[in-house]
Amino acid sequence: MSTSTIQVTIESQVATIALNRPEKRNAITNEMRAELIAVLESVSRDRNVRAVVLTGNGNGFCAGGDVGGMAQRMEAPAGEVAFNGWSRQQIVHHTVNLLYSMPKPTIAAVNGAAAGLGADMALSCDFILASHEASFTWSYIKRGLIPDGGGMYFLPRRVGLARAKDLIFSGRKVDAKEALDIGIADRLSAPDSLIADAHAWAVELSRGSATALALGKTILNQSYELSAHQVFAQGSQAQAVCYTSSEHRDSVLAFLNKAR
Repeated sequence: MSTSTIQVTIESQVATIALNRPEKRNAITNEMRAELIAVLESVSRDRNVRAVVLTGNGNGFCAGGDVGGMAQRMEAPAGEVAFNGWSRQQIVHHTVNLLYSMPKPTIAAVNGAAAGLGADMALSCDFILASHEASFTWSYIKRGLIPDGGGMYFLPRRVGLARAKDLIFSGRKVDAKEALDIGIADRLSAPDSLIADAHAWAVELSRGSATALALGKTILNQSYELSAHQVFAQGSQAQAVCYTSSEHRDSVLAFLNKAR
């Protein structure tokens, strides 16, 4: 499903979701966020989709929240600003969590500038493939804000606590090479081949059992917060489910038949 601000293409069971406000460097409006949520929910449920690539149309990945929306929020009555902000945060967090908890591999194909919420959304994917022209900045501090799209959770896990503080406190820009060197990006790609490379990587990641991928990702996403005992316990339960899956049965039978 494509919308006015979100484009979706599905090829070889990989859904490529493109933010589509290139004239605004794909800055996120309330309408765009609602459309992205609907697309992510649909793709998450679709068993014919085995992996997701998130990118932006035009020269930028995502410039973050739309500044026009910020101006409108400031015009609200003083007594409503805080609750309006809290309500909006619930929607932002739902959007990011849909990417983070997607029960299939996700890759952010960062084609240009990823700023603020755009940088956070890239981090919420399993992997980041950055164009040589990509850049990242957690620029919230320049608007008197803190990262609200998961950056304070995701960034320290990628680059370490001290470096995350440096990037968040300064709001400085990180180019593609530095992003790779410090662990923000996992791979780099030439601009002209970015989407093709992301698609090929997504196909590679999603060849295995969809059941095992979904269960394994769910546990891995919690592994920093859980004790070893809890991870082992969840792993035991997940493995029991895998034992009953058609993918496990079919692969074992194929191996046994080949061995005969």
